[in-house]
Amino acid sequence: MIELLEVKSLSVHAGDQCLLEPLSCTLTAARPLTILGQTGAGKSLLAQAIMGLLPQTLRVEGEVRLNGRSLLTLPMQERRALWGRVLAMLPQEPWHALDPVMRSRRQVSEVHQFVLGLEQEAADQQAELDLQHLGLADALEKIPSQLSGGMAQRVAFVAATAAGGSLLLADEPTKGLDYGRRDQVVQLLQRQLTQGALLTITHDIDVARQLGGDLIVMRRGQVMEQGEAEALLADPQSEYTRELLAADPSCWTAPKQSPQVMEPLIRVEGLSQQRGGKMLFEGLSFELCPHQITGIVGDSGCGKSTLGDLLLGNLQPQAGRVTYQRPFARHQLLKLYQDPPAAFAPGVPLQQLLKDLVRLHDLDASRIPALLERLHLNPQLLTRCSHEVSGGELQRIALLRALLMRPVLLFADEPTSRLDPMTGQQIIELLVEVARDYACAVVLVSHDPVLVDKTCHQIIRL
Repeated sequence: MIELLEVKSLSVHAGDQCLLEPLSCTLTAARPLTILGQTGAGKSLLAQAIMGLLPQTLRVEGEVRLNGRSLLTLPMQERRALWGRVLAMLPQEPWHALDPVMRSRRQVSEVHQFVLGLEQEAADQQAELDLQHLGLADALEKIPSQLSGGMAQRVAFVAATAAGGSLLLADEPTKGLDYGRRDQVVQLLQRQLTQGALLTITHDIDVARQLGGDLIVMRRGQVMEQGEAEALLADPQSEYTRELLAADPSCWTAPKQSPQVMEPLIRVEGLSQQRGGKMLFEGLSFELCPHQITGIVGDSGCGKSTLGDLLLGNLQPQAGRVTYQRPFARHQLLKLYQDPPAAFAPGVPLQQLLKDLVRLHDLDASRIPALLERLHLNPQLLTRCSHEVSGGELQRIALLRALLMRPVLLFADEPTSRLDPMTGQQIIELLVEVARDYACAVVLVSHDPVLVDKTCHQIIRL
């Protein structure tokens, strides 16, 4: 095999603090390398250091050699000349990688035009062929907001690889996708191995297992262990790796506790809803009770979030009805969002956002310290803005905000899909506590049927 990329004792520092401890690995053609670990492990720092995308406030030490040529000593202009043509990066969150007002064809066409130098007409034709090849003929004239998560990730993949880069760095490429779309993206990554080398960063154990090849497990900037993926996952030597594997829902062993029998809070009768001429569900009936966790499971686009909008009163049903069995304040019907940053105003300290909430709804601010302790949150986190805390911390702060308002219904829309297994398990355990201790009805949306089966008292499959 041809050695494409060699990393020797690479480390990343912020002043005197070491964010990524010395790491060595080799990327070769046709053999994938996967970095597995929790959020905040330093995985993305490695990819950004290789690409040359780290902020100037961070310092890199060690060596990165591409076909024997040192990358870290290259002038930035020469390094950028490698982007797309040799080094390609597929960032996490396709919504951040794609221009929000540009149609899919043009997203890819620009690569052919400005990186490869094709005339615009030829670039448009090649972009259309590229997208059609991945089953995206219907997406040619759509902007990112009109695409499903899986389609957006495929468009981003086409754009990232259109210039023919032989080395692809994929940063959390399956985050937030349902099982079917996740597997589609894994197949795309495996295709890359026919053209060159692949480095994948993920917190999804199944993705690491499907890709195979070599595996590095990281925690807080340290390599915990590395080796051949199949052998390492079958017999991990590190206690941390064993904990990471045990956090996968398929390994959960704690039995569900039956909820207290109480009168229903919400009754749903004969509910039907269409979207875009497509029937999402029809004649749906069920009840939501205090202390109860109800699971909603199904692929993207099947109507899970739409059902949530109906339960929360944000949308009127086309047929059937949603009846609240007793009066309560409108702000006691709450949603916990899939993407934690989307639920917070950017650039405003979290403490200020909580103060605004307390003032708006006349809440008891004295409950905040106890809730911080219960949710295992450092009070100092509230002095930061939403982008300055981890996804798991921000999701727990979102839960704190909901508990301040004493929720009657908490609709948790894929609350763990963007979190690593250990952090996700913590959030699920907290939701179970919320249902039990606050006499709240919790609706848990997930694309993971195993998680739903092991957590929920009743399950609605769409």
